[in-house]
Amino acid sequence: MGDKRRFRRDPLAYIEGLRRRSTTGIIRLPWGEYCVSDANQARALLRDPDFHTGMSDFFGALLPTREAQVAVGHAVRDFLRAGVPQYRAGLARAVTELDPAGRWPESGNRLVHRSVADLMLHPGTPAATRRLSDRAARGGVVFHAPQVWRRVRAEILRARLVAALTEQVRQRREHPAEEPRDVLDAVLGACPAAEVPDRAVAELQLMMHRAIVVPLSASLAWSVLLGCLHHTADSPWPWPVDQVVREALRHRPMPWVLARTVPHPLEVGGVPFQAGDLLSVSPYLTHHDEQQWSDPDVFRPERWQETGDHGCFITFGAGPFTCAGAAVAQTLLVESLTALTHDAHLSVTGGNTRAAMAEGNVPRPFTLRRTPMPPPKT
Repeated sequence: MGDKRRFRRDPLAYIEGLRRRSTTGIIRLPWGEYCVSDANQARALLRDPDFHTGMSDFFGALLPTREAQVAVGHAVRDFLRAGVPQYRAGLARAVTELDPAGRWPESGNRLVHRSVADLMLHPGTPAATRRLSDRAARGGVVFHAPQVWRRVRAEILRARLVAALTEQVRQRREHPAEEPRDVLDAVLGACPAAEVPDRAVAELQLMMHRAIVVPLSASLAWSVLLGCLHHTADSPWPWPVDQVVREALRHRPMPWVLARTVPHPLEVGGVPFQAGDLLSVSPYLTHHDEQQWSDPDVFRPERWQETGDHGCFITFGAGPFTCAGAAVAQTLLVESLTALTHDAHLSVTGGNTRAAMAEGNVPRPFTLRRTPMPPPKT
């Protein structure tokens, strides 16, 4: 069995095996990229300011400076933080529309998208543009489409959506809102017209849409799955929801690697790297390091109420390029899981903890049954 095939079959077990065999704290992934597998080296690298000179690779060439990248990230974070009550209201409606026995992660994708739709594009946005955004969520533009034929259709749909968003940017620049009404307004407010053209703003809005809902839905699916697999009784979960979320982010972080283009020649673990090389750090490996965590392979939400059992936690990165929306993302996850578990019993069938890799670490398909609990006897 070749390396790529072994990786597809069980990617997390595969990289664990690479780490065990490494003598340098550096592993080489099947496609040639290098990854720091030693937790201490990973933490030092993420916090090294020299490693983070220049711009973030996340935005590509859409923004002209690092300052512009930071401004956009902070603008979207601040808008989402203010929009938590709106997300909570949308979530309450979306949960009532869930199938009693739904196929996840797909059902979770729809749940998160419906809950966040009005924050992405406010209700006053032309209906045709909002419908395109909804189709994008279903059609492989926002969430990864594994089939080739769906990817072809997704590219066509993506082009239509970017064109519609570009027209929205043009109109909103002519008639700016006093306060951001949605993520598009937030991005637009951080992008001066002289520096960022209309189409680039449209591309940024779609990028932010994906950056918000894809990790959120995958992490929610892991939280649901892991919680149900480790508590099969009919009684409510024995852990607070926020502890389940934190432990799911540790145990199965959706971004299993954080990649960075090396800005200048350096050496890590005795391995030389040149400017332009791609070097990754793995939150999964760091979160499963026995020197950092006790029983790292055990899903144990109660560890988050204990002292002395919190190792290096880098689901959202660390150092200068830590995700600006990390705290907000965790809040939205807690809100989502709270809504799902409220007055309901959750159970899963067909689920296991062997990950699949799409755009990150996601659960393999499982069925979630959500059964309303009877009211307490008086």
